[in-house]
Amino acid sequence: MILTDKDPGYRQCSMSVMDNIADPNITFDRIGVCNYYLSYKASEKKYTLRGDQAELEIKKIIELLKKNGIGKKYDCILGVSGGIDSTFLAYKAKQYGLKVLCVHFDNGWNSQEAVSNIENIVSKCEFDLFTYVIDWEEFRDIQLSYFKADVIDIEAITDIAIISSLNKICSEHKLKYILDGTNIWTEETLPSSWINKNPNNLFAIHQKFGMLKLNKFPAKFKKGKYLPAAGNYSTISLLNYLDYNKSKTKEIISKELGWQDYGGKHYESVFTRFYQGYILPVKFRVDKRKAHLSNLIFSGQITKEEALMELAKPSYPPGQLEIDKPFVLKKLGFSEESFNRYMERAPVPHEFYLGKLGMHKSKLKILRETLGRVKRKIF
Repeated sequence: MILTDKDPGYRQCSMSVMDNIADPNITFDRIGVCNYYLSYKASEKKYTLRGDQAELEIKKIIELLKKNGIGKKYDCILGVSGGIDSTFLAYKAKQYGLKVLCVHFDNGWNSQEAVSNIENIVSKCEFDLFTYVIDWEEFRDIQLSYFKADVIDIEAITDIAIISSLNKICSEHKLKYILDGTNIWTEETLPSSWINKNPNNLFAIHQKFGMLKLNKFPAKFKKGKYLPAAGNYSTISLLNYLDYNKSKTKEIISKELGWQDYGGKHYESVFTRFYQGYILPVKFRVDKRKAHLSNLIFSGQITKEEALMELAKPSYPPGQLEIDKPFVLKKLGFSEESFNRYMERAPVPHEFYLGKLGMHKSKLKILRETLGRVKRKIF
């Protein structure tokens, strides 16, 4: 039975817009507040600072980075996507007088807004830019493998590749630190069932469904196991110590860096826009806006009423789906028929693909029963 918000068993958090459609395992306290709020507050307490404590911590970090950059061309690396987080981080790094090497990971799906934003970042902040261009045929082969596997986290491919490429670049430049745009204020809330960033899972899925050997993909494997990059690199989530308000940040970077808004969170990528705006809600019944908006409620940036108004809007920019869908299908090599079959098949948990790592027999039995209810015709 597919739960809807009209069913008697439907429940939504009294504080946020997280519900038991987004996460069937969600829990609520006696007044209806969900576990995600408690998790957020715990992370906020543990990882963020405000006021004088934050200023002191930022000062220590900047001094550390500059000290480690003595005699080197750069103090640290910053991954830039053209999105809000990395753009604001670049803006602050410039204010702090850091020598930053900006690194962009080009997986072939950049929107024009992303390209323009990145150009403005490096030119106005006077930073150097290194663009890591992925081998498209290999990357496409992995993406198609994830489609054939029917797993939810197709974006894991890019995330795994970015981490691996940044580590490699750090090693080449003998740098110890990466400025990381992730933060508690806007990105803490996310159901674990939506994600799987395990490189070994990627290898297992590609080994089963892929057509090409992975010779150029940034992440490396040996006998089916991920080989972490050599060296000891640390990531610094500087935004956790800043007064980081999403709405105010947009105003600042638009004025100071000529930043262009691209619609939704991470919509600077055409594929991400199509994946989050269409594939997730239609095939997986996941609206990521529920998690992102709830996070902003938890951090006091918006109200629940504002979040509900946002959810009432279409998840896709008006008219954009008609442009993106044929583009994505053609670029990936999908026919309309094969893509429709993919959208109709039942989702498969990432845990089904564990390669040589093995699986508990009872879990395997459950997964086989799940798959057995649906006739899977792959492409």
